[in-house]
Amino acid sequence: MTINKITPKELHERLQSEEKLVLLDVRDEQKYNEFHIEESQNVPKAVIFGLQESGENTQQSLPKDQEMIVTCTTGNSATKCARILDANNYKVTVLEGGITAWKAYISSLRDE
Repeated sequence: MTINKITPKELHERLQSEEKLVLLDVRDEQKYNEFHIEESQNVPKAVIFGLQESGENTQQSLPKDQEMIVTCTTGNSATKCARILDANNYKVTVLEGGITAWKAYISSLRDE
């Protein structure tokens, strides 16, 4: 199974075009509250891992008919969560480099 990836630049362009995206941040609530992409919703990875164990959709709010872009701090947890979601028939894409890469990209825009 191959998980799709998106770069921070590609995500930024899609957000700028006002495309309706579902952004899923799987970090714990404290990290999410410290910094997150404005349009994202927080569903901690423990909830996603619970989906794998129970096989039940514990997140009724997650759309199966729309692409979800999953992110975490560096992309590792997001990739694990994306695999679980993909196995449960969700359309998923991982933000390459996670929030760390996103912050660096947004910073580079301010420096221009």
